[in-house]
Amino acid sequence: MSLLKNRAWVREAVRIIEADANRSADTHLHTFPLPPEWGVDLYLKDESVHPTGSLKHRLARSLFLYGLVNGQIGPDTVLIEASSGSTAVSEAYFARMLGLEFVTVVPRKTSPEKIALIEFYGGRCYYVDVPLAMYDEAERLAAECDGHYLDQFTYAERATDWRGNNNIAESVFAQMRSERHPVPAWIVVGAGTGGTSATFGRYVRYKRHTTKIGVVDPENSAFYGAWQTGALDYGTGMPSRIEGIGRPRVEPSFVPGVIDEMFPVPDAGSMAAIRLLRERTGLWAGGSTGTNLYGAFQLISRMVAEGQAGSIVTLLCDGGDRYAHTYYNDEWLAEHDLDIEPHRLAMDEFMTSGKFLPAG
Repeated sequence: MSLLKNRAWVREAVRIIEADANRSADTHLHTFPLPPEWGVDLYLKDESVHPTGSLKHRLARSLFLYGLVNGQIGPDTVLIEASSGSTAVSEAYFARMLGLEFVTVVPRKTSPEKIALIEFYGGRCYYVDVPLAMYDEAERLAAECDGHYLDQFTYAERATDWRGNNNIAESVFAQMRSERHPVPAWIVVGAGTGGTSATFGRYVRYKRHTTKIGVVDPENSAFYGAWQTGALDYGTGMPSRIEGIGRPRVEPSFVPGVIDEMFPVPDAGSMAAIRLLRERTGLWAGGSTGTNLYGAFQLISRMVAEGQAGSIVTLLCDGGDRYAHTYYNDEWLAEHDLDIEPHRLAMDEFMTSGKFLPAG
């Protein structure tokens, strides 16, 4: 195809992606019920309502636009990714929209619900038994077919325009304008690729907000250890049970300098938190949302103890229906030695007293 025709295809591809965004309303900002006398308000930005059902929809759209404007994606490009599931679901959606072939490398233990969604949107899955093998396999496949490796773990922090352009941070602050504490004291997110914390951290500094960025990290994930020690080559080599945020190595998109505090979170605590969320609000969320809530509860407890009023915003990253056979399955919890009862008791006490004393 000639260069002129290729440019025309890219212009049309960008238009298609932008039109899809324009057809979608902004995601909801839910309140989590807390005693009003605490003076602290908790909000959840519901990213599960995107067309592909997760926070990763924003990332996938940004990665596609980044590849298109950089001349890396054309009308015949085979797209390759390494993913634990949700990003690949969203990328398969955009690939089908543009008529492009999409292949993703995923851990064999990825939830069957996510695999089904990837395939529903026309994507193909290539399985690895060791999560760390995803990266090399994705690079190999891209080289083998002369395709484009989308590489969310490298490009997440730069593909999104952190200054604005309707990114997630700009959306949150716009929705908070009429609240009693419009500028959040804290934003709490998971690490994942590092892109979301980088976007929020850069945005609040650029806009001169006093908001602090708290990042939560599940068991077996490398980000907390890297932030604590300053060693960006820190790794655990172990898989995370919390899909979407726990990583066995520090990803290139992780920007520790924009983070004010990190919180290690036990996996059983994450599981307990999503069940509490469902009971208290009717919202059904995945494990990464539970990790976010666990960190938010710690900060709220601190604010209540110090008599500090304010607001905290965290994310509802994806819906719980993707984890019906895992996180919401008592047999699965038992198989993985996850005892959520002590954490539920601690959370019930927190909801009454404002004191959150993590179990264990």
